[in-house]
Amino acid sequence: MLSNELILQVKDIKKTFGPVIALKGVSFEVRRGEIRGLIGENGSGKSTVTSIVAGMQKADSGEMIYQGAPWHPATMIDAQHKGVSMILQEMNTIPGVTVAENLFAGREDEFSRYGFVNMKKMKTEGRKLLDKFGIKGIDAGENISRYGFEDRKLIEIARSVSDDTQLLVVDETTTALSHEGRQLLYKLVNRMAEEGKAVIFISHDLDEIMHVCNVITVLRDGEIIGSLSKEEFDPVRIRYMMVGREIGDAYYREDFIPSHGDETLLDMRGVSVGEIHDFSLQVRAGEIVGIGGLSGCGMHDVGRAAFGIVKADAGEVEVQGKKITDCGSAIEAGVAYISKNRDEEALILTGSIRDNIVLPILKFIEKPLGFINPADEKKTADAQVEGLRIKCNSPAQLVSTLSGGNKQKVSFAKWMATDSKLLIMDCPTRGVDVGVKQAMYQLIETLKEKGKAILIISEELAELIGMCDRIVIMKDFAVSKTFDRSSDLTETAIIDYMI
Repeated sequence: MLSNELILQVKDIKKTFGPVIALKGVSFEVRRGEIRGLIGENGSGKSTVTSIVAGMQKADSGEMIYQGAPWHPATMIDAQHKGVSMILQEMNTIPGVTVAENLFAGREDEFSRYGFVNMKKMKTEGRKLLDKFGIKGIDAGENISRYGFEDRKLIEIARSVSDDTQLLVVDETTTALSHEGRQLLYKLVNRMAEEGKAVIFISHDLDEIMHVCNVITVLRDGEIIGSLSKEEFDPVRIRYMMVGREIGDAYYREDFIPSHGDETLLDMRGVSVGEIHDFSLQVRAGEIVGIGGLSGCGMHDVGRAAFGIVKADAGEVEVQGKKITDCGSAIEAGVAYISKNRDEEALILTGSIRDNIVLPILKFIEKPLGFINPADEKKTADAQVEGLRIKCNSPAQLVSTLSGGNKQKVSFAKWMATDSKLLIMDCPTRGVDVGVKQAMYQLIETLKEKGKAILIISEELAELIGMCDRIVIMKDFAVSKTFDRSSDLTETAIIDYMI
């Protein structure tokens, strides 16, 4: 193993997007055998600088040296062929084609002869590649549309990493993975480090990044604040470096007594959807109910059924006595839904921040003859941008240009403007930094105090324990245990009912 040898040097990289300065002269180094964590608030520049390293976009100025030579990747495929791969935060699979075609995208010539692609050979090699990574339950010959978000992310991992990969960038990937998927990825990055290769690991999860990485570099507002070795890791110090102020550990509710109003806002009775059968759940006004479990247990399907995204095969879903049959009836009944898959289900990426925020309330601000006053749209959007501190040039900025965390803020903002009675939040803090996460928890507490009913679906047990009045744990598409809020409740006690 080549230990401590420089594999990448990033020198004074600058990047702007119009008037927005994304990188102000970023410099850092990565050595062989290293798992370097990059951490910082949303919009700090983590994804921007690594996307430049991986060939997704060009820097305005600065230089990079990879394996001792100037580094100017033309594209991500060019970078991957030369040993630098990146697993993106958001979905990056090709819809409508097979898993095998996704696995070998850009490498079709390896299976081509006389202009024809040997699909049988591609599928066979695809199965071998999935087996090599220990990925179970995915058929290389199936259309990728059959698989959910977590499985598609595993496919991306298998596609991105080969024996020739020398430097792997992992950009917030674990937020989209199940427990088993995370363990697979951790095993992969550790093996790469042991083989004398290198990994740049981006995460907002402090516990995760301190566990996985052997050095951490902190960015803030497009600048490097500093780097810490494993021996220097300290969560309080890292948070301070990230946000420039003490934010403490008071993320969650400080009370430990379950509380709620008398009125039942969400009533799911005997609901069957997909592999879930005879599921019942009630959420009352002023109550935060959490649903937890391993990915694939069915918890995400519950939220989708409650909002009418998928129609129940049996049973009924009612909100304040009104039957939910589709998304339209859910919105009419005062239901908001924050999707885990924000890019495909929650946001219009080609629209502006303002357009996204006002979309659910257009009919409420509509004037006679269908006229909508732009001043009303601006007032609503401006209030949400300011209230949630969405980092942007203006509300007219396209959502596609925002960082993952700021996209999530827009997902929140569009529903905060509706004053909904029931809020269904599927992985609400996925991909957001500690400061934003703290603000979101405070917002959820405020909504509870206002008498809103809140259903949080999350794979983060600490989040459920910290925020919920009641936690429903699912296993194999059924409820395995329900826990009431308590200061004595631990993750260990819950895990026994998940696995």
